[in-house]
Amino acid sequence: MDPTFKTVIDGELVELPATIATIRAALPAEQAEQFDAEVQHAAADRLPMVLAQWALRGTGADQEDDELFRRLQAGEDIGAVEADDDAARGAA
Repeated sequence: MDPTFKTVIDGELVELPATIATIRAALPAEQAEQFDAEVQHAAADRLPMVLAQWALRGTGADQEDDELFRRLQAGEDIGAVEADDDAARGAA
């Protein structure tokens, strides 16, 4: 069985393809060439990010993220904390 990415989209656990071959196979034909070009020219340290972005295409995750960022930009407190926030790590 091929590896998968696991993420939550719209409150549901979703498994997405996580190899170059399975991501490419899941794309519409018109996007395959663009995918091939981007993967072939991605720096090695960015390849996991590029693959995750392509795997997420068409899942609705972008719209969910856009809505979250609109809420943040409007000043809504969504309970997020900065990653380097001492309180988030439980430090005193």
